[in-house]
Amino acid sequence: MERLRGLLELTRPANAVVAGALTAIGAFVAGPGQTAGLLAATPPVVRAGAAVVATVLAVGAGNAINDYFDRAIDRVNRPDRPIPRGAVAPRVALAFAAALFLAAVAFALLLPALAVAVAVVNLAALVAYTELFKGLPGVGNAVVAYLGGSTFIFGGAAVGGDLAPVAVLAVLAALATFAREVVKDVEDVVGDREEGLSTLPIALGEKRALAVATGALVAGVLASPAPYLLAGFGPAYLLAVALADVVMLAGGYWSFADAARGQAWLKYGQLLAAGAFVVGRLA
Repeated sequence: MERLRGLLELTRPANAVVAGALTAIGAFVAGPGQTAGLLAATPPVVRAGAAVVATVLAVGAGNAINDYFDRAIDRVNRPDRPIPRGAVAPRVALAFAAALFLAAVAFALLLPALAVAVAVVNLAALVAYTELFKGLPGVGNAVVAYLGGSTFIFGGAAVGGDLAPVAVLAVLAALATFAREVVKDVEDVVGDREEGLSTLPIALGEKRALAVATGALVAGVLASPAPYLLAGFGPAYLLAVALADVVMLAGGYWSFADAARGQAWLKYGQLLAAGAFVVGRLA
């Protein structure tokens, strides 16, 4: 039972489910469109469901492979995680991640070509992230930001819908994700420094890195009215996204005093922003 619990923990199930929900929101905001070939007979809701499952599996796999590569760092930063505490052996975690990746690919192949292309790029980025990108100042944060924003594109492409409003949502999500990832790096600076990583807080200093994160947040807030101005979203969207903007700016403010508290607020703000797009589509 401890191993099973450890395997589940490796996937960060809450994060994986949230990522699946964001894919569903992307599909909803895009709306169903036309698809050609064999997929034309597949209902959009089925394709959206396949995209959601593929996202949950891929994010779970990415989290597991990240824990495999980060096991030495986690002994310092996260000793309660499954591999450092001995609940799951590293080779078991690696095999588990591979199985989840294969399952994600199987579901992604049920989708249109554009969605498959997004899935292929994302899976490659997930596998390469820890070894190639995580230790590069800002680059690892940008990769994770892209992955976060692309979940919406993936959902919209799965149903063949209008990707214009989804692209705006993806950019706003990417900016907020970038900021949150920088704040998380501030939390992990001790273990990252011991492992020789050169994250943004280590390269620039914590205060300057947080200033960069705040800049990304401000850019996202300034761009957040775009769906109202350009995509026909109604006043209800503006009210909903204004609340999300306030929460995220508060998260940026709190990050300078308490990185853990700040990144939690940023996470809540991101979820509120995704909900604002649902409100905008419904209104």
